[in-house]
Amino acid sequence: MASSLTSSSISNVPQLRISEIFYSLQGESRYIGWPTVFIRLTGCPLRCTYCDTTYAFTGGQNMSVAEILKHVSEYLPRYVTVTGGEPLAQKNCLPLLRALCDSGYEVSLETSGALDISEVDERVMRVVDIKTPASGEVEKNRWENLPFLTRHDEVKFVLCGENDYQWARQTLQQHHLVEKCAVVFSPAHGALGATQLAEWILRDRLPVRMLLQLHKLLWNNAPGH
Repeated sequence: MASSLTSSSISNVPQLRISEIFYSLQGESRYIGWPTVFIRLTGCPLRCTYCDTTYAFTGGQNMSVAEILKHVSEYLPRYVTVTGGEPLAQKNCLPLLRALCDSGYEVSLETSGALDISEVDERVMRVVDIKTPASGEVEKNRWENLPFLTRHDEVKFVLCGENDYQWARQTLQQHHLVEKCAVVFSPAHGALGATQLAEWILRDRLPVRMLLQLHKLLWNNAPGH
């Protein structure tokens, strides 16, 4: 940040609490496999049973949007993903997303689906979770988000077993999700076998994409990957 900023002006600069910024391969979504910069925001109002980023619930450091952009630019990326925790829990996530798009990056947002997505910049690909019963947070689903989804976006179901699968299948049909955007079914790591989920999808002729979490296969979900 420029040294000419006064203490009063610094206090007015939008700040975000950042857990980590790192460079890795995208492990999910239509960008899977692409080298990507990840910006992980601190904090989340949900406590899903299968959460693998509990370390991001607290801690982190305050950074301005300008500082974040500078850090991102050092990797010379094409793709940037803003994730969490739950990134939309921080009000300054929205200006960060706009700034990343204005900088020419292809930007995606990974959100729990519990908070309003309607104000997210339309250039951002929104990857919206729909929480299943086994997540322990099914009551947090914000169904009002669904009308805002476009073909540019994705919804994702993380499934822990057959009950989750049947629930997701019913939700898929009830809300006509395939007509709104791409739909991803993903097995919760260590809870549901990938082969079993694949067989159910094929048996029921579901028009969904099944994805495994690439980063877990490569690095076992170590922080920084």
